[in-house]
Amino acid sequence: MAMQQSEETATRNGIKALEQAYSGVMRCQQDVQSTRYAIAGGYGGSDGKKYQELLEQWDNHVDTILVNLDQMVHELNDTLGEHRRVQGSSNEAVDREYDRSTDVFHTLNPDKGKYVLVPMPNTPESGVFGPAEPTIPATPGV
Repeated sequence: MAMQQSEETATRNGIKALEQAYSGVMRCQQDVQSTRYAIAGGYGGSDGKKYQELLEQWDNHVDTILVNLDQMVHELNDTLGEHRRVQGSSNEAVDREYDRSTDVFHTLNPDKGKYVLVPMPNTPESGVFGPAEPTIPATPGV
């Protein structure tokens, strides 16, 4: 199914939000790692070991979150790429059919270049649906 323009915009906004979240999580992870390494030497004993284990566990969870955010961005980018391919294919199909219908028209009307369409008169007697007798016949040489 083709993606509507509003869906494409929402997808782009989603990608932007995920990228911002990724950057924010990375910044937090770097801050925690800096703090971790800064106090690692001075924090000993069993409580220091537990603290290091907690930070290691947190770091692993953050890595998982970052991988998931990255995968979601890739999925949304793939969705946009597919939309572009489908849209391009649809445009090509419309262009092909237009060319084909033009060719058929030219085949059925070989002297079409000799005719000019005359606009319908806009008069009260023409009624809502135009006059009873059509007044738009192609007029040769006009």
